[in-house]
Amino acid sequence: MNRRAALLATTCLAALTINLDTTIVNVALPSLARELDADTRELLWVVDGYNLAFASLVLAMGSLSDRFGRRPSLVFGLAAFSTASGAAALVHSVEALVALRVVMGASAALIFPTTLSIIANAFTERRERATALGTWGAAVGMGVALGPVSGGLLLEHFSWHSVFWALVPVGLVAIVMTLAFVPESRDPGVPPLDLPGLAVSVAALGTLTWTIIEAPEHGWTSTVTLSGFAVAGALSLAFVAIERAAEHPMLDVTLFADRRFSAACASVTIAFFALFGFIFLITQFFQFLRDYSALGTGVRILPVAIAIAVASVAGGQLAPRLGTKAVVGTGMLLLGSSFLWVSTIDVDVDYATTVVPQMVLMGLGLGLITTPATESIMQVLPPARAGVGSAVNDATRELGGTLGVAVVGSLFSSLYGARLVELLEGRLDPATLDAARDSVGFTDALAAQVPGVTRAMETAFVDGLSRGSLVVGLLCLAGSAAAWVALPANRYDPLAEGELALTGPEERGSA
Repeated sequence: MNRRAALLATTCLAALTINLDTTIVNVALPSLARELDADTRELLWVVDGYNLAFASLVLAMGSLSDRFGRRPSLVFGLAAFSTASGAAALVHSVEALVALRVVMGASAALIFPTTLSIIANAFTERRERATALGTWGAAVGMGVALGPVSGGLLLEHFSWHSVFWALVPVGLVAIVMTLAFVPESRDPGVPPLDLPGLAVSVAALGTLTWTIIEAPEHGWTSTVTLSGFAVAGALSLAFVAIERAAEHPMLDVTLFADRRFSAACASVTIAFFALFGFIFLITQFFQFLRDYSALGTGVRILPVAIAIAVASVAGGQLAPRLGTKAVVGTGMLLLGSSFLWVSTIDVDVDYATTVVPQMVLMGLGLGLITTPATESIMQVLPPARAGVGSAVNDATRELGGTLGVAVVGSLFSSLYGARLVELLEGRLDPATLDAARDSVGFTDALAAQVPGVTRAMETAFVDGLSRGSLVVGLLCLAGSAAAWVALPANRYDPLAEGELALTGPEERGSA
């Protein structure tokens, strides 16, 4: 293996590891619900504690890795990630687990943009970089989609703690490979960290995520929920104002005035919104409604992983020939169609003839979106500022994933709870009915004792899954239309490249 291939393998392993962790915990959710007595809101926080810290900090971490060195940043991030993962394996409460998931997400925020920055600096020839990004994209997609498989295999033989122990040696191997194969690179000219922008952006995203996750408890039209949305909106506007006035902004918001850039970011956000929301629900569907084991559930999600891997590489090869517009627009159309199809399933759906084709369609769509859209985003900044460009790309992924889990999970929780109460009201005492409404795990355990609860749980769950999938499907179709309108027809447009070559970092914008 030559040195550049080893470098690519190292960055892909690091990216795979932290993206594996975004979904490996999903297959353990039923176990957490039973063993830690966690309700649906608490399970959402277990998943989104990681995603929220990841999304909130990734922009700032991209700048830090550029400034202080990508190699030490990658080593430090992997060390912190492995330590927090090992600590998570030792806890016995939901609150402690959520706190450690936040630490793991912050570590991942340092790792992720650093891997893409290293690739951008090592592979400077455009077609080579497209191939490397395709490989990196496949590793990212495989990490997200293989999480449930890995978790299922571990839970077949061990407790839920094992899903966190397993990440420790992988992180250590990635550290050794980084020290052996990754050269040092940095950009000493990176400006100081934009602390006001960072603080306000974290507050805005945290408030929005909290409001969405807690909405089923307080009510979507309650004063608490509406106030939360208003505060999140005000903080978002404040963030834009701070960034426009800052001498060295964390994010140059004027970049989004370029519709090609903003459309690429929106495409990535929607794609990961859809994927994370789907995995959060489908793992519970398989285990609670179909009674599959954790391993059986993980294996049954493999079609998504395989399709993502194939389409990520294909997307990198097709975009230079067909154009970003055609590839991303088609991918978003396939993704939306798969969710509209999912919205029609019932509890007795045949896995081989219906669920597998749905997952393949979903994986192909997502894979076609991510690599060309990532390349479009990365074109904005030169290789010396690759950490910032990659951080913007990473932020869109994690923002999509965070909101996907929060929105789809909370929407499902509201629909599931309302439907379950409708079906079981008068048949259970109020306290038991409230507990069943808040937790699918509680309802599943109750079903073994009370006749009729199983059927009610199945009906309520499928209603929530179907309507949530319908919303995601329509969002993806809207994203497809936007991609066809806004993205460039030819990724290698000579005029666009000439304009880029003639502008300096100030004109291109610095994030």
